[in-house]
Amino acid sequence: MAFPRFDRKHLKILPLSQREHDMDLSYLLELDAAIPDFEHPALPTLAEQIVAARRNNRSVILVMGAHLIKQGLSRFVIDLLERDLISHVAMNGAGPIHDWELALIGASTERVARYIQKGQFGLWKETAQINDVLQKAVSQDLGFGEAVGKTILDGDFPHKDCSILAACVRLNVPVTVHVGIGYDIIHEHPNCDGASVGETSYRDFLVFAKSIENLEGGVLLNFGSAVMGPEVYLKALSMARNVAHQKGLSISQFHTAVFDLVHLTDNLEHEPPKSQPEYYYRPFKTILVRTVADGGESHYVQGDHRLTLPAMHKRLLSQHNRND
Repeated sequence: MAFPRFDRKHLKILPLSQREHDMDLSYLLELDAAIPDFEHPALPTLAEQIVAARRNNRSVILVMGAHLIKQGLSRFVIDLLERDLISHVAMNGAGPIHDWELALIGASTERVARYIQKGQFGLWKETAQINDVLQKAVSQDLGFGEAVGKTILDGDFPHKDCSILAACVRLNVPVTVHVGIGYDIIHEHPNCDGASVGETSYRDFLVFAKSIENLEGGVLLNFGSAVMGPEVYLKALSMARNVAHQKGLSISQFHTAVFDLVHLTDNLEHEPPKSQPEYYYRPFKTILVRTVADGGESHYVQGDHRLTLPAMHKRLLSQHNRND
């Protein structure tokens, strides 16, 4: 006998116009904004490797948590896409939600502490339209990221110029969304179809694995994804290496970088023992140690995203201009 299930038809769904937001278009950083200098010895090396990778048509993959959008950095990602310095964008399930809301109403990020007390957290009408997009995407043979990006690009979204997903579709760059069921607010809604979410996100996983097949000589950047990024990358790399080894090839000579706030030890060559908390920080042992142990090189850049991404952007443009 099946266990009792929550009946979603009793939910009260409100329009976004009734929600207070913690960020809006005024928080987005312009490309020429006055930003404090941020220096790190890894940045010149990464810039050189990224430009070389794209010159040789190798993958440069940006794995990003939703905080890059919430921190107002969408324009920097879009500019790098337009300059062909990023060949793939991978997001967690929250990424398209903030990207969608920002493109639609010019604001995003609700006050969780306030709305969870009222039982209203996440229950907003316009955001749930993403679920309808995913159901249509199944029959169109589209993945999660492409379907949402195409809807923003082709639809009535007043601020679509700030959408990373729309930019990827416009530029024909793979954008993938890697979902955990129950993680995201759109899963609360009556129109959420788990099969559509799973099918479109799994298609994206296979697209991501295909990009990983081209990682030899490339670069993988992980900005603020503590769980999705390292876990999805680990499985995709195993798949890609399995096929490569059967062909007598290897995927080992590439760079990885993690950008985050967590303080790590300076020794990135060995994972910490299980007795230390750092062992359980997946980006450390997975992205910085285990997957580059046979020839790759890793870098860790600690700092606020509003400093580190613009600094990386500045270095990349300088390196790119020198190579033109």
